Amino acid sequence: MSGHSKWSTIKRKKGANDAQRAKIFTKIAREIIVAVKAGGPDPDNNSSLKDAIAKARSNNMPNDNINRTIKKAAGDTDSDNYESITYEGYGPAGVAVIVNTLTDNRNRTAADVRHAFDKNGGNMGQTGCVSFMFDRKGIIVIENDGLDEDEITMDALEAGADDLEIDEEAVEITTEPDNMGQVRDVLSEKYTISSAEVSMVPQTMTQLTEDGQITAMTKLLDMLEDNDDVQDVYHNWDMPDED
Repeated sequence: MSGHSKWSTIKRKKGANDAQRAKIFTKIAREIIVAVKAGGPDPDNNSSLKDAIAKARSNNMPNDNINRTIKKAAGDTDSDNYESITYEGYGPAGVAVIVNTLTDNRNRTAADVRHAFDKNGGNMGQTGCVSFMFDRKGIIVIENDGLDEDEITMDALEAGADDLEIDEEAVEITTEPDNMGQVRDVLSEKYTISSAEVSMVPQTMTQLTEDGQITAMTKLLDMLEDNDDVQDVYHNWDMPDED
């Protein structure tokens, strides 16, 4: 999974400024609202809500915000109804891109996503045009603060993980999507979870060598991630390491 690691994204989010942090909280709140409306306000009986709460906490969203969002979603039948829509397309040099959104206006969101692709040397494609190039996997990230590699490996596999990758900064654990919550819950009793979510993992990576393409791809990702309707952006660009 080299080149795809969630850890660089986690580090980027940890360094986010207040405005970026507020945007992340707003997006997670949408996930919580959708989960509550679909399955109720009790995370013990609503796995989607449990996952959304775990995501909120891994992004340092205050408990007051989480609880307030759950109560609002449970009691407000007139609040906005968000629709989940996934868009697929190509960035510069054919980089595969998947964009997951939650929107209350599909026409606005489709236009915004298309504009982001068009403006940055890419193009939005039909549903299914790139998703076959990705595998849906649970990804759990644990910060490596001197962990014993043999011990974390044994614990992860016994918890039900499929595989794990260890480097100096983090342990990235891969699970089947349906097992992610269970593995996260078991490991959280012993380790501090930095991130746990179901992701689209690229099967192969695409490298960009021209400065113009790298700049355009970076701008495309920034433009998509800055959009309030966009929840997640997955791609198969083998990004250069961030210092």
